[in-house]
Amino acid sequence: MSTPAHEAPQPVPPGAWLGLLGGGQLGRMFCMAAQSLGYKVVVLDPASDSPAGSVADRHVVADYLDPAGLAALRDLCAGATTEFENVPAAALEFLARDVRVTPAAQSVAIAQDRISEKTFIAGHGFPVAPFTILRDRDDAANVGGNLTPGIVKSARFGYDGKGQIRARTRDDVANAFVAMDESPSVLEKLIDLRAELSVIVARDDVGNVATWPVAENRHRNGILDVSIVPARVAEDLAGEARTIATALAAALDYRGVLCVELFVAPGDALMVNEIAPRPHNSGHYTIDACVTSQFEQQARVLAALPMGDTTQHTPAVMLNLLGDIWFEADGTMREPDWTRVLAHPQAKLHLYGKREPRRSRKMGHVTCLGANVGEALATALAIKRELGIPE
Repeated sequence: MSTPAHEAPQPVPPGAWLGLLGGGQLGRMFCMAAQSLGYKVVVLDPASDSPAGSVADRHVVADYLDPAGLAALRDLCAGATTEFENVPAAALEFLARDVRVTPAAQSVAIAQDRISEKTFIAGHGFPVAPFTILRDRDDAANVGGNLTPGIVKSARFGYDGKGQIRARTRDDVANAFVAMDESPSVLEKLIDLRAELSVIVARDDVGNVATWPVAENRHRNGILDVSIVPARVAEDLAGEARTIATALAAALDYRGVLCVELFVAPGDALMVNEIAPRPHNSGHYTIDACVTSQFEQQARVLAALPMGDTTQHTPAVMLNLLGDIWFEADGTMREPDWTRVLAHPQAKLHLYGKREPRRSRKMGHVTCLGANVGEALATALAIKRELGIPE
């Protein structure tokens, strides 16, 4: 499943410009990490007040396929990367003609489409939940009974629980397909989950690979709620998860930072759920709890620098802060009392600078540190109670 390594590129020296496609919070944290290494960062994003654009050294306000915007990035940067997977692969291909781009467009394109992603992962022998592809009404009406109950997932632009409909019966599958405007989709059999895990892996041009400790993830309403690291699973299971993630990065011939999400089924059977060709929400703890964060590593790989040590020096629990906590029960808005969070000495608050709180919108996170996972989790649960976040 592995692919041959490439020739080592020349390092990009600090002081040079790095380009970033995407202006969200992942880009904001990349900018800060790259700037701490001495680089200047230019962000291309259509929003004039994006979280990344507000901290970048320059912000090009343009669509991702805007020729003038892409040309400005190309002419300024020694290399470019992306902060989310739905940046058009064509934009990465355009930039790659003249500057270094990580990850490559073909790797991102696979993750942009759930059909391509599932087909690639299963086709390379990695374990996945049983699934089938729905391209038309006949596909949706004739699914095998062994695939229900299941989840119908749109092939494109699904994230944080969006673009997913549960289906208990074959009729439900057909109805879900119609509800999704009959767009190409995947029906995936529901698994009796014991746990959900993720592994962040970084890979450079010559095939060097580094992984961070396995995260144990809990979701609420389809959105990541907390990540517990290291995961409370057996050591051999965590090792198997890291092995799968490493092998998948090699199969993709991946360069950059990649997240591999996995299901733990009964009997500790691991199944790959999906991949994200970028840093990941479940890896935010690496900023405060690891020698090298996922964002610094992203900058290192892009600049062809040696990769940093991914050792976790402190147990951690990462808690997402959604826009819901800005709203009172009657719908009025108020700023959460951050002094209650910071009253916990080992809580590290990260706010993303988004002006408009919205329900279910990720506005920030808190990383809770501790002498052990239990201590970190107790702090996270206390903060959840104080901010009114449901258990």
